[in-house]
Amino acid sequence: MKRGRTGLKSKCQTFPSHEELAKRQKRRALSSFAMTPAEDWGNLPHHVVLQIFQHLSLVDRARASSVCRCWNDVFHTPDLWRRFEFELNQPATSYLRSTHPDLIQQIIKKHAQHLQYVSFKVDSCTESAEAACDILSQLVNCTIKTLGLISTARPSFMDVSQDHFVSALTVVFVNSKSLSSIKIDDTPVDDPSLKVLVANNSDTLKLLKMSSCPHVSPAGILCVADQCHGLRELALNYHLLSDELLLALSSEKHVHLEHLRIDVVSENPGQTHFHTIKRSSWDALVRHSPKVNIVMYFFLYEEEFEPFFCEETPVTHLYFGRAVSKEMLGRIGLNCPRLVELVVCANGLQPLDEELIRIAERCKSLTAIGLGECEVTCSGFVEFVKMCGGRLTQLSIMEEVLIPDSSYNMEQIHSEVSKHLGRIWFPDMMPTW
Repeated sequence: MKRGRTGLKSKCQTFPSHEELAKRQKRRALSSFAMTPAEDWGNLPHHVVLQIFQHLSLVDRARASSVCRCWNDVFHTPDLWRRFEFELNQPATSYLRSTHPDLIQQIIKKHAQHLQYVSFKVDSCTESAEAACDILSQLVNCTIKTLGLISTARPSFMDVSQDHFVSALTVVFVNSKSLSSIKIDDTPVDDPSLKVLVANNSDTLKLLKMSSCPHVSPAGILCVADQCHGLRELALNYHLLSDELLLALSSEKHVHLEHLRIDVVSENPGQTHFHTIKRSSWDALVRHSPKVNIVMYFFLYEEEFEPFFCEETPVTHLYFGRAVSKEMLGRIGLNCPRLVELVVCANGLQPLDEELIRIAERCKSLTAIGLGECEVTCSGFVEFVKMCGGRLTQLSIMEEVLIPDSSYNMEQIHSEVSKHLGRIWFPDMMPTW
């Protein structure tokens, strides 16, 4: 009996506890998971790894390619190199990351022929813009479809030698043969390089953005419109706009224009002369492309607005970055019946009640408005909203714009406006446009 009790005791002492059993089961599960071939990262299907790589930055993609031979093969798949953004920043002056020079050389040597959607982001240093030009000049065996040159700070491409820039850009224009979208704002592109673009890509070009390109003349952009009949989107400065250009965009051979952006800029008050576009030219464009969005950004001084909106103008979106007079806003109400969006950053100290009510009456398509440093009485604003009704999908009005009067104070205005909009509305504390 004594011996049996001792044996029983020893057996109880060696029986594992619940915690130990749980730990053993966990170790078995982890061991079996690690040993399952299907869970081996190296055995993931090619298309799955490719999709993962497409969401990684270039640096992370390069690091991942060293995991195994399978992942390295995916790293060199042509589909992975169709879309690429070169980031060129000088470490001494910029906190932004930059594409490593070794990776750039690897791309040029092994994947230049695969590149189709390419953009360059450069900081404010001339060295970065020159490096972008050096890369462009090496893209000889490429079939680029979209090209974007983007200055993240000041326009550093303008500091590059014009010969260097044009030579590099011409390499792409000549060799691609299928460019459909080009964004080259704030660059020294010129008329001869545009002729090269047209000669090699006239059948495929659909979008051209080239605001603030001082070396391009009205004749240069007219050459593009005359021969690129598939052009659907165009962005340029007002000095390049002409009656001839609008008529070329309205020809029977040309497709319907979808978007025309016009930047009207003056750096020195009184020193820039702005010409007038005939109403007949605008009418021809709208007859040909009835759904076209005509967007105008104004950065003028008050005395420079005289040539604009004296006759009916089919503009759809208007943005005023500097002060604009009551008289100009009155003209907009009379002569811009297609207006969809209006943003006024500043006006002055005279209430704009009459002008807003006129805009509400005449601009039946207006759906968005933003007012900054202006003044409107609460009664006038309520009347404006009442006339527009629920079609106002965006109403961004600074709180200090509204002047309380005998009919409404600041506590009452939001409920009255909300009632006419059909949704809750409050004035903004800061600009949202």
